[in-house]
Amino acid sequence: MTIADIRLTGLAGGTVEGGWAKELAPEDDVHTIVEVVASDGRVGVGSVFTSSALVGAAAKLLRPFLIGERADEPARVSEKLRQHTFWQGRGGSVEHAISGIDIALWDLFGKIVNQPIARLLGGCYRTKIKPYGSLLFDELDPLREKLKQAVGRGFRAIKLGWKPFGRRDSKFDELLVRTARETVGPDVELMIDAGGSEAFWPHGYKWALRTAQMLANYDITWFEEALPPDDFAGFAELRRHSPVPIATGECLTRRQGFRPLFEGKCVDVVQPDCTKCGGLTEAWRIAWEAYERNVLWVPHGWNTAVGLAADIQMACAMPVAKYVEFLTPSPYVDDLILNPFRPDADGMLTLPDKPGMGIELNPEAMKRFGVKS
Repeated sequence: MTIADIRLTGLAGGTVEGGWAKELAPEDDVHTIVEVVASDGRVGVGSVFTSSALVGAAAKLLRPFLIGERADEPARVSEKLRQHTFWQGRGGSVEHAISGIDIALWDLFGKIVNQPIARLLGGCYRTKIKPYGSLLFDELDPLREKLKQAVGRGFRAIKLGWKPFGRRDSKFDELLVRTARETVGPDVELMIDAGGSEAFWPHGYKWALRTAQMLANYDITWFEEALPPDDFAGFAELRRHSPVPIATGECLTRRQGFRPLFEGKCVDVVQPDCTKCGGLTEAWRIAWEAYERNVLWVPHGWNTAVGLAADIQMACAMPVAKYVEFLTPSPYVDDLILNPFRPDADGMLTLPDKPGMGIELNPEAMKRFGVKS
């Protein structure tokens, strides 16, 4: 069985607000669904956290190396794509596109052999995983309402990120965190994301350390992106002195890009995004490297239900895994598949028992949000 075609669909109309320099609007296209079609008509689905224009251009480059290849060897085929586009890839949009293709190939492989991806990645260490509801900070009253709604949707862990945190003064930062802790109570885990990958991030090590010391007073699970993503030396110093665990990694691609984080002892929590870093294949390699170095792997999942499904499969296939990120609320998570993921009464997500990723795209939602590239 071979690969016969690749189809791309951008998503627009349900894009949630973002933390970048330019605010996202619902009609912005920053996610792309990838479908890899086998010669027998079966389809594997993947997702890319990149606009359909960029993914489409990369797919045009990759297509000659993909069409006609075996449909049941995802790791080899995605590595072939990477190796044959070396001078135009090594990260960026080409690697992002490979990520979505790789996820789709794993989904297709699972459907061909009638097994969930978690088993194909080596076996299921668990069948449930804890999602943390991923939200942006806000002014105090809207923040309280966001948190109450997230707890009401069943989340027992919540991450808050980006502005206005870190954009005014330290007293307001602490007020935001104190408000969050008082709103959710002591039994809901809280993570804080400074958003240091924002354009022209103004803070350095001293700000990050002082902020980490403040966060320790509120039982914060980890402090994420306190520095710009390439400041490996700064992260290493911060990790040595911070009283709370330090997390980063969502902007990096390829296993080679994560090597300095591990070799420099820069993080307690590493956060590759399988819809950007090289797909499930590369994320799996990075997660195993983290496991060998006693660093917690937590997937970055600011994307779609397809990306979330991939993260759940991999989280169930790793010896140590505690969380997956769950963007909430989001039409691309809540509406894009026929049986959406929801936290259960214990605040957990269950591994689907169907082949591949165990999901099916919702045709109505794909029609509503779809932008053909």
